[in-house]
Amino acid sequence: VRDAACGRRPPARTATGSKDGEAKPRFLAVTTLEDVQAVRCAEFHPSGRFYAVGSNSKTLRICSYPKLSELREDHTTYQPTVLFKRTKHHKGSIYCLAWSPMGDLIATGSNDKTVKLMKFNADSCNMDGQEIELTMHDGTVRDMCFIEDSSNKSSLLISGGAGDCKIYVTDCATGTPFQALSGHTGHILSLYTWGGAMFVSGSQDRTVRFWDLRTRGCVNVITPAATPTKPGAPVASLCVDPSGRLLVTGHEDSVCSLYDVRGSRCIQAFRPHSSDVRSIRFSPSAYYLLTAGYDNKLVLTDLQGDLTLPLPSVVVAEHQDKVISGRWHPSDFSFISTSADKMCTLWALPPV
Repeated sequence: VRDAACGRRPPARTATGSKDGEAKPRFLAVTTLEDVQAVRCAEFHPSGRFYAVGSNSKTLRICSYPKLSELREDHTTYQPTVLFKRTKHHKGSIYCLAWSPMGDLIATGSNDKTVKLMKFNADSCNMDGQEIELTMHDGTVRDMCFIEDSSNKSSLLISGGAGDCKIYVTDCATGTPFQALSGHTGHILSLYTWGGAMFVSGSQDRTVRFWDLRTRGCVNVITPAATPTKPGAPVASLCVDPSGRLLVTGHEDSVCSLYDVRGSRCIQAFRPHSSDVRSIRFSPSAYYLLTAGYDNKLVLTDLQGDLTLPLPSVVVAEHQDKVISGRWHPSDFSFISTSADKMCTLWALPPV
C-alpha cells in the first residue's frame, strides 16, 4: 500500500511477557507530571527540547525534555523540570494545544469557547508580547493544528469543536479568523495536517472530511469503518502518514480503521482497545502506530508488514484511568501520554 517510510527502524529492545510469547518493547516511565485535575493534552515542541501540557485545572505548563542517554532498567520515575507555568490560562479546561511548525507560536483551546494564540521564545522558554484571544467559536474548542502558508511564510491556525460544527482558519500574523468551513453536522473531535495545504477533520457525525485550503473547501468525505449494516461510530481521533497515502482513524466504539487515501478504500478495521480510541499517531518513521484509549492503555501497532493482514499490537504503557492523548517525540522513539488520572507521563526505551 505504501513505500517504506524514511528514517531508521527503532532497534528491537524488548522484554518478554506478552501473551503470545513474542518479546515486547519495555517502555519506562521517565518523568511524571502530576496535576490536581485530568490532563487533557500535551504536545512536543518541534525542536523536541520541550513539551507543553494543558489541564482541566486551566494550567498551562512547558516542561523540558530530559536526557535519555542515562536511562537504565531500574530507573526511578521523577518529576519533569517545569520551565514555564501559567495558572488560570483559560477560564475553563484546556482541551487542546498546538505548536506552529517553526515552534514560534503556541495555541490553546478550551471549553470557555476561546482560543489563545501566543508567540513563544524557545531561547528563554517564555511568551513574547501580548497574547491574542480568539472568540469565534460558540462551543468547546476540541482540536487545532497549524499550517504553514508557504506563499508568504505565515502560519494559519485551523481550529474546530462543538457548537456550530464549523472549522475556522485564522491568519496568525494578524490574529484574524478569515474562513469558516462548513460541512460537518456533528462536533469536530479531531484535526490533523501532514504538510502542504491539506488537512483532515474527524467528527461526531461519523465522517472524515479532507480539506484543501487552496480550493477553500472540502475535497472528499468518507465514513470509515462503516458497513451496509453498521453505520460506523464518531471519529474521536485521526492522523495521516507523512506521504499522505494512509489515513488512520480511531472511533468511540474502540475500532481503528486504516484507509487507503489514493485508492479510496478501507484496508481494514481492527480493535487495539476495549473502549474509545481517543488518540492516534504515527511514530516519527511511520513504522508504528501509537493509540490511546479509555481502557487506560497505550498500544503500539506494527505497520511494517502487509496492512491487509492482522496487525501485531502490544500494550506499551498504562495509566490508572482513561488515557486521553499520546504523542511521539519528533525524532526519538519516546512518547508522552495524558490521562484522567491527573498525570502526564514521558515514556522511553532504555538504551541497548
